[in-house]
Amino acid sequence: MVAPTHLQSPTVLDAPVEDDVRSFLLREGGGDEGGTLGPDVLVRDLGDGRVDIKPLVHPDRVRPRLRPLKALQHFSKVLKDKEQTDELIGVFDTLPWRGVGKAAVDFLRTERGLAIYRSEPYLPEIFDDHARLRQMPKGSFAHAYCDFMEREGLSAAGLVEASGDTRNGMAMLDDGVEWYGDRLRDTHDILHILTGYGRDTFGEQCVLGFLYHQRPSPGHLFVAWAGTLLMKVKLRTKAPILRAFLEARRNGRLTQRIVEQPILDLLPLPLEDVRARLTIPEPTL
Repeated sequence: MVAPTHLQSPTVLDAPVEDDVRSFLLREGGGDEGGTLGPDVLVRDLGDGRVDIKPLVHPDRVRPRLRPLKALQHFSKVLKDKEQTDELIGVFDTLPWRGVGKAAVDFLRTERGLAIYRSEPYLPEIFDDHARLRQMPKGSFAHAYCDFMEREGLSAAGLVEASGDTRNGMAMLDDGVEWYGDRLRDTHDILHILTGYGRDTFGEQCVLGFLYHQRPSPGHLFVAWAGTLLMKVKLRTKAPILRAFLEARRNGRLTQRIVEQPILDLLPLPLEDVRARLTIPEPTL
């Protein structure tokens, strides 16, 4: 059995892998925990004699396209009921971040990116294991996360289900870009905790404004601005709604890209330490 030098599709060797083959894959991958087999292939040791091999970019992947008319159809339904998560996701899917593929590739070609890829294959399993998270110190980011999710009746698995089985209107492909896209989705709820913005209507607008500089999707920016301006018009209040929103956008520019952070390293830390480490300013308006 000879290890492939170029893969056209992801492969998981579920059966026990012969020692010479497994050691070859991992040696070429750059360590005992996995790595890359060449610059365009990702290799990860799954344990129990299994190795996961997938392309950095699937050969069938195309750059997502913008569909503004479809986005408006989705947004009109969101206006009627802001709890229609699937319609909101539809806006994001039709006005996607077209540069996500390049961002994923750039990240996964760094040592830091590969280390996080190997240690955090699927965040929902980490986030929804509250028993494990509750074993971390009191006052930690992990406890704040559990408190928030339990209070709001949310789960990471629920967000995955609401997102559906497509991304940007296209079939999901098993590659490094998809893994990066999963993390963009799965880190949404922790933004509420890290930024201090709630899940009320304006809190969500501020999170979206903050998020745009984390993942520059036209859909996020459109929903953020449209929702904030509609709120300003309808409420007829002297409260500094626009200035607070602009503050959220400014804070997002100052913060490190959270999707590229080692979440497992952050969870045991005090929440304030995590905010300081990621340079997340406290909102004042």
